[in-house]
Amino acid sequence: MAFAKRLAVLSIVMAAMQVSYAAVYKVGDSAGWTTLGKIDYRKWAAPKNFQVGDTIIFEYNPQFHNVMRVTHAMYKTCNASSPIATFTTGNDSIEITNHGHHFFFCGVPGHCQAGQKVDINVLKVSAIAPTPSALASPTVPPANVPAPSPSNAVQLKGAFGIMGLAMAVLVFACF
Repeated sequence: MAFAKRLAVLSIVMAAMQVSYAAVYKVGDSAGWTTLGKIDYRKWAAPKNFQVGDTIIFEYNPQFHNVMRVTHAMYKTCNASSPIATFTTGNDSIEITNHGHHFFFCGVPGHCQAGQKVDINVLKVSAIAPTPSALASPTVPPANVPAPSPSNAVQLKGAFGIMGLAMAVLVFACF
């Protein structure tokens, strides 16, 4: 009976301490969302591992820029005639809620053509585990290289995850 109580309390604590793996990305890093400095937003986005739940922040001077979310066809041609959404605050936070490409550009005439556009590509993470035979005979030897973390991203994994685990163990030990 005592074990069942401990297990129940531990489950509740672990559920309460569940930590989001979301990251926060500022488009263009310290330069922000601008046409100055010839920022290559394609290069900025390329090394990032965007995931559902991440937040994309566009910081810019609203007197000179905006952010439009558009379709792929509109993105390719810089067509700002009917955006999916338009943001104009100068400090826009957009949460990524689904997988796939999310296309954004500045709708001020000439800015998209000058390169002020970004494709946020959120890859689907496979939920299917590999088969035991695939694990037994890998075709490429595994490398002991840690995965890169997103630059300028707020990671909520490390300290909060360890703190949650420590609290769960403490609660489990006290009961």
